[in-house]
Amino acid sequence: MIFGFIGVGRMGGGLARNLIRAGKEILVFDLSQEAIQKAVGAGATGKAVKKVQDMAGADVVFTSLPLPGDVEGVMLGKDGLLNLMKPGATYIDVSTIDPRTARKLSDAAEARKIHFLECPLGKTPAHAEKAEEPVFVGGKKEVYEKMKGVLEIIGKPVIYMGEVEASSAFKLISNLIGMTNLAVLAEGIRIAHKAGIETEMFLELLADTGGKSFQAEVRGPWIANSDFANRFGLDLALKDVRLGCEMAEAWGNDAKTMKVALEYFRAGSAKGFGKEDCNAIYKVIK
Repeated sequence: MIFGFIGVGRMGGGLARNLIRAGKEILVFDLSQEAIQKAVGAGATGKAVKKVQDMAGADVVFTSLPLPGDVEGVMLGKDGLLNLMKPGATYIDVSTIDPRTARKLSDAAEARKIHFLECPLGKTPAHAEKAEEPVFVGGKKEVYEKMKGVLEIIGKPVIYMGEVEASSAFKLISNLIGMTNLAVLAEGIRIAHKAGIETEMFLELLADTGGKSFQAEVRGPWIANSDFANRFGLDLALKDVRLGCEMAEAWGNDAKTMKVALEYFRAGSAKGFGKEDCNAIYKVIK
């Protein structure tokens, strides 16, 4: 079985290397030569290709790309890879995209007799590297059953969610909650400063209250140490929160609290913090 992997950056790179370490023959493509070299350096079964069309003969193709438009640009249209892949092949997208785009990809794949799964991921690039990334699977149950073993190579646990709308929506909702929680945490730290409470003490005490959260545990100490190194970029968080708010509006939910977080991320991006970690929204909260 030949695999193709398009997008081997911070998240996709770890997944691709997991396949290579498992001895799978895999073709990789990325706009970054550094990312390509890091991926193929994981083992002898990895090979770089010059263009995505070189993956047309692959049995399974993955995409891990930043934006829904990036995924559509690579896979759809006359020169899109879906139009070149062989019938019976499988296409798996692990990007964070909206339900409308996921359905568009699914329908396009089905029209070409290509199997499709939408499989957004639940944690960080560090988890992806260790195959500890939760995989939320949407698509036809029989395709999920066929590909479950492959998905368990790249991450665990592998959870079947139902149709592609369910998996893509869940990831956006999860990120909406997480990023809004981060904004609330940053506000709380700022208020604690005004009360004369040191950030380290604030976080330590918060952990034994109802204010305890993943963001407080993980990103709280980074904020306390002025550590804004990019683990999950602010611009990517902005994209996810924007897509989530747009999804909520399309389904008749105003998502008012989450829109406040969206404005913080927009402000952070406008001030040039987009390539820093998403915790850099702390810098725009006064």
